[in-house]
Formats: sequence, C-alpha cells, structure tokens
Amino acid sequence: MAFLRFICAQRTNLVYSCSVSGSSSLGAGKRQFGSNKPTTGVAAAASNSWSNDELNYSTALYQSKRVFPQTLFASIYGQQQRGVHTNATKSQTVAATQTIGDEQKSSVYSKSQLRRTPPTPNVPENPQRDPLDVSFNDPVAAFKSKTTWELVRAYLVYMICSSEKLVEHNMKLMKVANTILGEKLFTALMKATFYGHFVAGEDQIKIIPTLERLRSFGVKPILDYSVEEDLSQEEAEKREVESSVSSAGDVKEDDAMPQYHVDKSFADRRYKVNSARTYFYLNEATCERNMETFIKCLEAVSVDDGKYFPRRTSEGATFGTGITAIKLTALGRPQLLLQLSEVIMRTRKYMEDMVGGQGNVLTHHKTIKDLEKYYASLGDNKNVQDFLKNVTSDKEGILHLFPWSGIVDEDSQLSDTFRVPDPKTGQMRRLISQIPPKEEEMFRNMIRRLNTIVKTAAELDVRIMIDAEQTYFQPAISRITLEMMRKYNKEKAIVFNTYQCYLREAFREVNTDLEQAKRQDFYFGAKLVRGAYMEQERARAQALGYPDPVNPSYEATTEMYHKTLTECLRRIKILKDNGEDAKKIGIMVASHNEDTVRYAIEKMKEIGISPEDKVICFGQLLGMCDYITFPLGQAGYSAYKYIPYGPVQEVLPYLSRRAQENKGVLKKIQKEKRLLLAEIRRRLMRGQLFYKPKGNYVPI
Repeated sequence: MAFLRFICAQRTNLVYSCSVSGSSSLGAGKRQFGSNKPTTGVAAAASNSWSNDELNYSTALYQSKRVFPQTLFASIYGQQQRGVHTNATKSQTVAATQTIGDEQKSSVYSKSQLRRTPPTPNVPENPQRDPLDVSFNDPVAAFKSKTTWELVRAYLVYMICSSEKLVEHNMKLMKVANTILGEKLFTALMKATFYGHFVAGEDQIKIIPTLERLRSFGVKPILDYSVEEDLSQEEAEKREVESSVSSAGDVKEDDAMPQYHVDKSFADRRYKVNSARTYFYLNEATCERNMETFIKCLEAVSVDDGKYFPRRTSEGATFGTGITAIKLTALGRPQLLLQLSEVIMRTRKYMEDMVGGQGNVLTHHKTIKDLEKYYASLGDNKNVQDFLKNVTSDKEGILHLFPWSGIVDEDSQLSDTFRVPDPKTGQMRRLISQIPPKEEEMFRNMIRRLNTIVKTAAELDVRIMIDAEQTYFQPAISRITLEMMRKYNKEKAIVFNTYQCYLREAFREVNTDLEQAKRQDFYFGAKLVRGAYMEQERARAQALGYPDPVNPSYEATTEMYHKTLTECLRRIKILKDNGEDAKKIGIMVASHNEDTVRYAIEKMKEIGISPEDKVICFGQLLGMCDYITFPLGQAGYSAYKYIPYGPVQEVLPYLSRRAQENKGVLKKIQKEKRLLLAEIRRRLMRGQLFYKPKGNYVPI
C-alpha cells in the first residue's frame, strides 16, 4: 500500500507541475530579420512550387544582419538566485523586440540581469569514479541517476512497448486520447509516460534540469529539436516526387543509374524506418527555418563568451560538452543530392574504366602525369589541359577529379564543373544533366545554409554531427561533409560524418575518408552506427534492379562495425606512437548493442587507448539502454545521450517512432525491464523508495 500511495503522489505532483508549467512559453529564441516578408506565411505555403520571389527572400534572410536573441536564461536564473521578482523601472530595463512575420513580441530584461556575470558550474572537488562492470548487469550503477517514480514509469513504458497491437496503432491512439482528454490533460498524461521517458523537455530552458542531472552522473548531451511534421503518406509522396525531379524533367542518360532517380513506390522515405527522422522538402523558406532551428540547438549547447547572449551558466546549458545533430535533407531540395550522388558514382566509374581497379578516385594512387598518358592519343588538346588544371592532387597522387573546394565555397556552377574529357574523342562530356539557373541557386542556398551552421558551430566551439541518410543521398552527403571537415576541422574536430555499418562499402568509405584527412591534414570525426534504413534499402534495390547495398546478415553487419572501429583505433594508436595529436581522429561508437560497446572497450585496452585520450566516445538515445550509458559515464568513459526536445504536441511523430523501435528489440527490452524491476525491488527492501539522485561525477 505504501508503494501504491507513493506512486499516486508522484503522479499527482507531476500532473500538477505539468499543468502549471504548461501555460508558460519560451518567448525567446526567435530572430529578427531585415526582410518584412512573413516567414510563417511562406513556410506554410501549400504549394511545392518555387519562384524568384522565394529565392530572393531566402537570399535576403541570409544577407540581413543576424541578431542572436536575448534568451530567458538570464531572467529566469536571476530570479531563482535572488528568490524575488525584480520590479524594473523604465530606466532599468532593456526591451528586446523580435519580429516574426506580422507578430511583434517584447521581452523585458533587467540591466542587472543582462550584465550579471553568470556563475561557473559546480564542479565537485573530488569527482567520483566507479569501476565498470562490462557485463552491464549492475542495476544500481544503471539507475542511480533515477528516482523510483522514473524507474516505475520506464517499466510501464517498456511494458506498453511489448504489446504489438498497442504499438502498431500508437499514433492513432494518441490522437484519440488527445481529442477525448483535451490538450491540457493529454499533455499531462504524455509527460507522465512516453514524453517524460523519451523527451527532455519543451525548450532550451526546460531541458536544463535533465542536462544537469545527466552531467552530474558523467553523461553529456547530443541535442536535437525533435519537432516533426505529421504528414500523410499521400502528402509525403507528393512532396518527394515534386522535389526530386528537375524542372527540366527527369533526364535519364544511357549510363544513368536507377538508384539515383526518384521512384513513386518509395517516395515516402519513412517506409520501414523507425529510428530516424525524415524531412520532406516544401520550399526554400522552410529550409531557412530548419537552418535557424539547428542554430538554436548550437546556441543551447555552446560555451558562452558573452558575445551573443547571457546563459544560465558560464558554459551554456550543456557546460560546453554537448553536440548537435543535423540532417542535410533539411536544408535543400533532395533532387540536388540525388544528382550530385549520381555524379560522384559516375566519376568513380569513369576512373575505373580508364585506369582499372575499383573504388574512390584517390584509392587508385594515380598522378596527373598518369592521366596525361591516358589522354596522350588525343594530342595537344585544350579541353584536356583545362580539365587537368582543375584536378585536385598532392605529392601522393590525385585526390579528386573536380575542384570540390569551390563547390562548398558557393562559387561554382554545377553544370560547368562536372565535365570530363572523352578518352576517345577529347570532347568534354557532362556527368550531370544541365541544371536550370533556379536550381543552381537552390544548390548554392543549401551549401550556404550548411556553411552558416558549421561556421556558427566553429565560432561557438560546438561539435556538429551530420547524420547519414539513404544510399541514394549518401555519396553527396559524405562528399560535402568531408569538404566541411577540410574547411573547418583545421585545429580540432568540429564536423563529424556518420557511417552506416550495415552497408557493404562502409569499411572502404571510412578508410578512404581517413586517408583524405591524413593527406589534407584535417581532423577527422566519425559517428559509427549500424544503420536505420536497411529494410527500405533492400526492398528498393530489389524493386529497381540494382545491387543490394546491404550486408547479407546481422552478423555481417556486426563484423563490418567491428572491423571499421578496429581500423580507426589502429590509426589512433599510430598517431600516439608517433608523438602526433591522437585527437586528429575522433570516433563516436553510437550503438545500443552491448556486445559492440564491450568490443570497443576491450579493443581500447588492448591497443592502449584510455578514456583520458578523449578520442573515443559512446552514445545512446535518451530513455534507451541506460544500463549501458550511465555505467560508462560513471566509470570515466566519454558517454553521451541523444537528447530530443520540443513541445508535446509536435514531438508525437518522434514518440511514435520510439515506440515502434522498441517493439523491434524485445530482447534488449527484456534485459532493461529485468534490471529495472531488480532496482525497484532493492529500493523497496532497503527503504529507499524516496531516493533522490545526487551525482558526484564529472564527464570526461
């Protein structure tokens, strides 16, 4: 009975706190632009078409002076510190007006709040370190960061995720519950269950308690604003088809590759994908809005130097240890990535046909003199000479056939760049179909948005992870990401690429990119994942008649992951042995598979890499595999939680995916449920029902 009374009390308190806080609003984080055109009106346009006006508006947003907002961190924290409300007079206040479309909002701050020197984070004098149980079977180590109510909630959530019928219809059930209960009660219910378990909070301020508790137990955050559009399949397919075909039509040349052309059967990219968010292109203004959202995440993560706005602490919401994740498909038309991916693969084929071998251009180890020999039969050909002048090479050989640096610096025309000499005739032929001027401008907009995000990340000293996507986008995403590394990873790893180890080419791609980083002398960052699109990729390859890009079995994917990780560790060890900076290579082991995590730890010990080297980190989702993440962080390893946040109503698609994902990993859930139950029983037996988590750990 005591236990039941405790649970009821906890739920009552939670519902009450939700209803009280539900009326508050962020009121900050929005920006002021020079353009008077309403953002909301453009972004919500029903049409998928684009115009010169829209392109001009997109450019105007960029050219207008960026004004970083005064957030509520200072005002809220200042009042918490003083314990009283500041009655500011007119002479003592500063009004910050933000204009978004036709709306105008004023936020008033006390000068003392704005000028107050933020406190430094509370760092324990003697931080705790625990021994690591690599079997991950210790419920105390797994859940010492949780209250008993949070353990009960987690157990109930996992019980629901074990019911196939409930999970299968979870989105419909949530919508019905919202209609019956009303928004206020439904929000309280979600915060007491799924939302409270999988999501950190509604905005940058409300996530702070979660982030601070994670940090006190040795865990760092990867922030992601997880608001998603709830599109029907019909609307998703319509958007994808319209945004994946050029205005010049879907021109398929004789040597066209079917995987890099849209197919309506697979236009809904959410098909059989539960563990990854999907963006569907609407218009250029929406891409601008996505860019601004990513930058808000960077600001929430960043170290405060007083340049932009006061923060809750001197090192931002995450004490300067966080990461932000982004997707490139959120920043532009997918058609451009499809075309660029096809160009990259056709370039590889061109090189293979000419010199033999297989793989990326740099793996052939050919020099410009070697190419001159292949073109010798053409004589003194001006086209060939002009082409060779733009080839990127170093003393070891050719890196790229095309000047990628100019492409990511926004000063190249794609249609003119991707041309190669025909070895037989000497005539220049395009590897990409003619791109209309509007679409060239759209590509430059996409690259400009990415440059803006990464430049902001570099200025704020925040790491940024560019997520992997489907194989028909990935060649372009990886190529652009590597060029961003070359541009911004000069002194430390700011940009990280993501590699999906369920792909047959994963090891080769990582090896090639490591080689490019070494030869061009930039810091290499990689997140290794098993992958999110396996079923979809396999079905699409079979339907469209191209080779299956996926490893044949689960075991083959595990082997690929371990092989790739081992190669990265081997190269890190070489750097250490040679007295070079081991941080030239940084790897995140992003896996919920405890065997893979255990393998990484054992290999680190075997090779001689310690957690203090700060070159290997581990990552799992909030609300999943706590029995892996927290023991790692508490033992001194670099451990991260992927932290989604956003308003309850707008993160329902994310919550739906989390439920679906947990349904597919029942074996893993069984272990987590067993450990949860063991810890709940232990607390009951020892009279620790009202245990309050208080950590004394410092993240590595």
